[in-house]
Amino acid sequence: MRKTANVSHPACAHRPAARRQVCLATRGVVLARDLAIDLGTANTLVYERGRGIVFNEPSVIALNERSGDVLSVGRDAWQMIGRTPSYIIAARPLRNGAITDFDITQRMIRLILQGVGVGRFGRTRVAVCVPSLITPVERRAVIEAARRAGASDVRLIEQPIAAAIGTGLPIHEPTGSLVIDIGGGTAEIAMVSLGGLVSLRAVRVGSFDFDSALMNYARRAHGIAIGERTAEELKISIGSAWPIDDKFDAEVKGRDLTTGLPRTFVITPTEVRSALVDTVDLMVEAVLECLSEAPPELAQDLIHTGALMVGGGSLLRGLDQRIASEARVPVLRSESPLETVVLGAGRALENFESLHASHTIPGR
Repeated sequence: MRKTANVSHPACAHRPAARRQVCLATRGVVLARDLAIDLGTANTLVYERGRGIVFNEPSVIALNERSGDVLSVGRDAWQMIGRTPSYIIAARPLRNGAITDFDITQRMIRLILQGVGVGRFGRTRVAVCVPSLITPVERRAVIEAARRAGASDVRLIEQPIAAAIGTGLPIHEPTGSLVIDIGGGTAEIAMVSLGGLVSLRAVRVGSFDFDSALMNYARRAHGIAIGERTAEELKISIGSAWPIDDKFDAEVKGRDLTTGLPRTFVITPTEVRSALVDTVDLMVEAVLECLSEAPPELAQDLIHTGALMVGGGSLLRGLDQRIASEARVPVLRSESPLETVVLGAGRALENFESLHASHTIPGR
């Protein structure tokens, strides 16, 4: 853990070491902490320098609308989705990579930081991973939310850069590295070389759009309403983006739209794949556009090195094969697709003061 300079007040110089430490603490000289936050639409992860990942839970907060009290954050709040009375909401304050409710996001960040031991009077430097397509207004909102939550210095690092660092790609060499980051609300494809973004394509679609597509398909094709959690479980169990050897169907429970009564239906992997195809097409198109904008010298490097997929959406079976077939380059999935971005930001903490201006937005 990094320590502040060993400077004491003159009046404390004659005191024993133990008493001098107390004096330092009372005068506000405290140990500083460096944190990296991957504030994702689906999950929020926190990395502390020297300790590793200290928080990894869903980006959900449960609130009592009558009293305004926060009931829970993270996994406990996620389990409440679709199961609460009308005056209790279990909400995701981030949608499609953007903050949809500043106040709730700020409260969630504050509770998360408090949960990992950040107090109001500590010195905590924070690097926050953000989608590359967020607007300047959204960037300021993220910085302000982290500051109000207790951070003393806030910097933003774009997710494709953090993902490239986290996977150990040679981003500072004159070699093309393609990162395909598919999160809960956004898909970002970036060609990285010499420490910067050479070409970038980002679309506001992600793994949550897979869930929405399945919910819409169940209503349209089977006349049954299913919830967000049921759609996610269906996606994980038999979802795919490429024909796979899967002969098992899924039994799904929902509410009949005609009678309003509970009902069960069976859905096949082929049906699920057809329901997801439009969203997958948007992601593949973004990859092809990013490649078409990259210099030929860098694009041809991918024939040997391939592209690297990260993010929770990359876990959809067959998505790597679909992209490889369309882009005609090898596509590999990161060993830790869910943690890659925050691990990369954690490595960037080692050089917090010298983070490149093109990668970060310094705090005020």
